[in-house]
Amino acid sequence: MSTTPKPALFGLLASTSLLAVYFAVLTLVSGWSFAQNQFATYWYFIVSLALGFGVQIGLYTYLRRLLAGMHGEGRVVGVTGTTSALAMISCCAHYLANLLPILGAVGLVTFVASYQTQLFWIGLLFNLGGTLFMANRIRSFKKMHV
Repeated sequence: MSTTPKPALFGLLASTSLLAVYFAVLTLVSGWSFAQNQFATYWYFIVSLALGFGVQIGLYTYLRRLLAGMHGEGRVVGVTGTTSALAMISCCAHYLANLLPILGAVGLVTFVASYQTQLFWIGLLFNLGGTLFMANRIRSFKKMHV
């Protein structure tokens, strides 16, 4: 029996971690009840993004076990994971306007707030693309080594 953690466990931990980041950021910015309210409003996007990220981490872990050396898969997971986290947090970024005028970022916050639903969709597309890329790499590897 292998002592290394299973890819599904890594995926579950990644999804849970991404949700924790989402709640932590929103709670720090606007409080716990606000974070709960936003999650209730956008749960279908937030859960989808977190699950997509978890699937990618699980596939990455599985692929890493199959491959002796990496060929760019880690960068894909990093980009799509970052996009997922940013899309989830963007749903409430307009509330950062209370804190960011000092930094001159009000324009950015306004932009993000105006396009939060579109940013969710972009995050989901990045998740899908990353998942398909990883699945294709696994399929190619198995085809070559069967």
